[in-house]
Amino acid sequence: MPTAPAPALTRRELARLLSRIENGQAAADLARLYAVTGQAHVIGVTGAPGTGKSSLVNALTLYFRQSQPGITVAILAVDPSSPFSGGALLGDRIRMRDLAGDGGVFIRSMATRGMLGGLAPTTADAIRAFDAAGFTRIIVETVGAGQSEIDIARMAQTTLVIEAPGMGDDVQANKAGVLEIADILVVNKADRPDADNTVRALQAMLELGHRADWLPPIVPTIATGSGTPAPGITELAARIDAHRAFLLTEGRLVQRERAQLQAELFARLRDSLLAALLDRLEPGALDAILTHLTTRRIDPETAVRQLLDYLP
Repeated sequence: MPTAPAPALTRRELARLLSRIENGQAAADLARLYAVTGQAHVIGVTGAPGTGKSSLVNALTLYFRQSQPGITVAILAVDPSSPFSGGALLGDRIRMRDLAGDGGVFIRSMATRGMLGGLAPTTADAIRAFDAAGFTRIIVETVGAGQSEIDIARMAQTTLVIEAPGMGDDVQANKAGVLEIADILVVNKADRPDADNTVRALQAMLELGHRADWLPPIVPTIATGSGTPAPGITELAARIDAHRAFLLTEGRLVQRERAQLQAELFARLRDSLLAALLDRLEPGALDAILTHLTTRRIDPETAVRQLLDYLP
């Protein structure tokens, strides 16, 4: 087997780069490192609050480190923003204390800073930083914001959707449409009496309509259960590996990455064009257009065309 390339970043350099990424000061670094990225397996973990996402990530990471030699894990825990500082609340780090002191694990909390979709604005760049630092598995845990969380599928190669019984709805993901982006469905807290009902409900949803190429497996887990590994974690890791192997056949991984990069490119382009447009507006122009909209003198589409006239 070919020797893996040496990491482009040390642990200390990675920490500093992540800080620059969050502050919008890392464009040159990211451009330099981009050529050495694309090696890691990016795993997204999403689901409603209370399903035990952080506990599951903790148990899964412990299993990777203890049972699969050579696997290193970076965890990006996207937290809600503090209403005072705007920074991450760091709740996930508290729930992942079992991983403290392991040099093969790097945990970073990142604030959403008001961004919808369960992710932080700089998530994609942080993933590339971890990749350049040589981590073989990158786990991105979303906030748990409900229906807007499908953004994780635009960044992860394997997306885990976490459900838990007794949440007031057998299939919470059904309402959010999250089942459509799940590569693996996890029923955590499977020791609860109604766990079987949740599994059956998910199975029924999959039978009604699923992707022809990959049928998401349903894996019951007890992330906080006794034993090493925790119940269900061995099977979950095996399913993750199986999905990775599936993506590596028939060019599926390349196709997925291309679609993800297109979505990211369009998002960055929208942001850049909007910023360029706002910079070119004459003083008071935006306020005047908003006044015309409010008084119904023009409609929104006409307002957009008038604003676009400011672009060269």
